[in-house]
Amino acid sequence: MNPRRTELLAAAAATVTVVLWASAFVSIRSAGAAYSPGALALGRLLSGALALGVICLIRREGLPPRSAWRGIAISGVLWFGFYMVVLNWGEQQVDAGTAALVVNIGPLLIALLGARLLGDAMPPRLLAGMAVSFAGAVTVGLSMSDDGGASVLGVVLCLLAAIAYAAGVVAQKPALASGTPLQVTAFGCFVGAVVCLPFAGQLVSEAAEAPASATLNMVYLGVFPTALAFTTWAYALARTTASRMGATTYAVPALVVLMSWLALGEVPGLLTLAGGALCLAGVAVSRSRRARAAAPVTAPEPQPEKTSDPA
Repeated sequence: MNPRRTELLAAAAATVTVVLWASAFVSIRSAGAAYSPGALALGRLLSGALALGVICLIRREGLPPRSAWRGIAISGVLWFGFYMVVLNWGEQQVDAGTAALVVNIGPLLIALLGARLLGDAMPPRLLAGMAVSFAGAVTVGLSMSDDGGASVLGVVLCLLAAIAYAAGVVAQKPALASGTPLQVTAFGCFVGAVVCLPFAGQLVSEAAEAPASATLNMVYLGVFPTALAFTTWAYALARTTASRMGATTYAVPALVVLMSWLALGEVPGLLTLAGGALCLAGVAVSRSRRARAAAPVTAPEPQPEKTSDPA
């Protein structure tokens, strides 16, 4: 496939992921009022696993190769399982701004782990873009934080979520060298669902009393931000570095601000808008490539002058 076409498809897949992950924050806020952190994570993963299982059957995807299982298992436990539970729990302990501040350490950890464990390059544009985006995430977080709204437990939980997210991404990258994006995503989701099975009792009891809107939001989280978005993420990750993909997720805070404005009527302040703009600007810088220097124009070699013979 043409390299330029591959790059465009990867960028489109990353865009789908970012938009759907941003929408997840709005749905989590709705479903989290009726479901406890573990039950919400399990319901989300079961919905995602069902959707991915059907797709795998339709496409006749077999088991991942043995070489991919290590990365699938690690990402399934840390990212699909542990991350979703502690993030749901953390967001119940702290305000949204503080959660955004702490969780957005994740892309920085991905860059550091990717450089150390995967040999990812750290070009100046990527570092500069991540710095700009992180400043934007800090601005959004501070503008949305409530005075005294953070607890030590909540901050620790969000920090654990960021670490699990980064470790899961770095573990998933090598698995994509031998497994397809659908295989790596589907079986990672299956592993995460198994990890969360201890919350099955809570899920059953809470589902019996939860309003239909909360349950629909939970199913939405499983089908779209999990099954679809994690697959498009894996597709894009297989075609670029973990560091660059991590930097792309800095667009999420800006989109969350916009979606909260449209869906929940939460009008953002000027500081929040400025932070969102910084997040997007940083992503643009981090994904840009230095223009290739034009080939120097060489002057034609001088031709010897013709001299006429004497008469």
